[in-house]
Amino acid sequence: MNSEQSVTEGAFSGWTTRRWLRAGVASTLVVLAMLGSLGGWAMWRTSQLTDELVDRRSPALIEAMRLEAALVNQETGIRGYGLSGRSDFLSPYQQGETDEDAALRRLRPLVEYDAPARADLAEVEKLARRWQERIARPVSSASPESAVRLATSRAEEGKTTFDSLRRTMNGQQARLQAERTATNRELRQAETLRNWMFAVIALVILLVAALIFEGLRRGVTGPLSRLSASARDVARGRFDRTLSVTGPSDLRQLALDLESMRRRLVEELQFSEDSRRLLDEQAEDLKRSNTELEQFAYVASHDLQEPLRKVSSFTQLLQRRYGGQLDAKADQYIAFAVDGANRMQSLINDLLAFSRVGRVLNDHQKVDLEAVMDGALNDLGVAIEETGAEITHDPLPTVVGDASQMGMLWQNLLSNAIKFRSPGQPPRIHVSATKDGADWQFAVSDNGIGIAPEFREKVFVLFQRLHTKDAYPGTGIGLAMCKKVVEFHGGGITIDPEYTSGTRVVFTLPVTAAGTDTDTDAERRAQP
Repeated sequence: MNSEQSVTEGAFSGWTTRRWLRAGVASTLVVLAMLGSLGGWAMWRTSQLTDELVDRRSPALIEAMRLEAALVNQETGIRGYGLSGRSDFLSPYQQGETDEDAALRRLRPLVEYDAPARADLAEVEKLARRWQERIARPVSSASPESAVRLATSRAEEGKTTFDSLRRTMNGQQARLQAERTATNRELRQAETLRNWMFAVIALVILLVAALIFEGLRRGVTGPLSRLSASARDVARGRFDRTLSVTGPSDLRQLALDLESMRRRLVEELQFSEDSRRLLDEQAEDLKRSNTELEQFAYVASHDLQEPLRKVSSFTQLLQRRYGGQLDAKADQYIAFAVDGANRMQSLINDLLAFSRVGRVLNDHQKVDLEAVMDGALNDLGVAIEETGAEITHDPLPTVVGDASQMGMLWQNLLSNAIKFRSPGQPPRIHVSATKDGADWQFAVSDNGIGIAPEFREKVFVLFQRLHTKDAYPGTGIGLAMCKKVVEFHGGGITIDPEYTSGTRVVFTLPVTAAGTDTDTDAERRAQP
């Protein structure tokens, strides 16, 4: 028995839910079709017998009895007229003739397809015609005196003939009654069969519904519920919960896919946990490194200032006192020392300013960029006058930020635009400001020497220089400083690649709640 069960389970283990449903629905439809056919046949049989009983058997028996009554009325009327000679006795006879014709007219179609009943009716009609021809018509057509004599002379013949007719009609009625009883019995049997058939159909429908419900519970809803419960456990964090399910092959495959996904999630979570731990370690190392860098910047910007100032002062003093008194090589070496000390001092000052961005300079408040721009132009007044630079700008808004950092931003951008000018051509610089959604977009455009495409990203790297210090002085911190200031304020900065008439530095700053009130200020400033 176990081996047979295993073979059966193996044969159906590859069935999918759709195949199970199709097989179940097909089987159910076949069973219901068979039962429906039997029920329909039972209904048809019951209806046929009912029609047979109501439309033929019962009416035929009734009409046979009416025929007998009509003939008896005729016989009574003829017998009364023949005995008394009174013509009023002919009324029952005449009415009997009318009733006979009506009964025969209705009875003939009812027994048309019933040979025994048709033969009985033919025999009744033959005997009735014989009696009517020999007794009834001659007596009814004779005068009262002749009718009495004729009836007396044919009384025995008439009695014999009508008795034979009566027996035939009794036999006819007995046959019709028997056929009616048999049809009635068949009708009751058919009704019983029909009722049992519909009871069986109802029972089978209930059984099929129960089987379908149980099959769906065991094969579909049950496995899905267990799979859903397991999936919810996994979703709650129980990643050690193994997903397994029984049932059709597609549900088992779904469980296998979910189990594969769970294992992948476990692997990814383990990897993420390892990565997070590594990132925490790296963040700690980076934090420690930043702290060390800040300490280094502090030392470089403070502790080195005094010895560097001494070196610069004494080399300058040496240059002034002994310049021209030594040979040319000594003067050259002294000049190198003075220049190196000055450049080192500028580099330390710029490095100090760079390290202060976001750490020391972090006083966010409303900053009027018009006032900041005026301050930057005032600080660059000497360079602007020496180069003949022309600087224009759009109406500038008010933003939220650090005023000192904003000053460094404008000063570095404008200083670069003046410094990297085209030879023999005065700088033409324009600062634009437009509102773009949630950001202010600024652009500083000049007619200078421009930046090659391959260096548009490198110029924002610390200490990155594209020219020698003899061609263009500086420490290479300016644009790196600008990038740090803009990003600290939540914006971004880049070089416009489509601008070819020089350099256009584009950067954005957020439009804050405080800055919203200043939109009208910028628009008002744009009006003449």
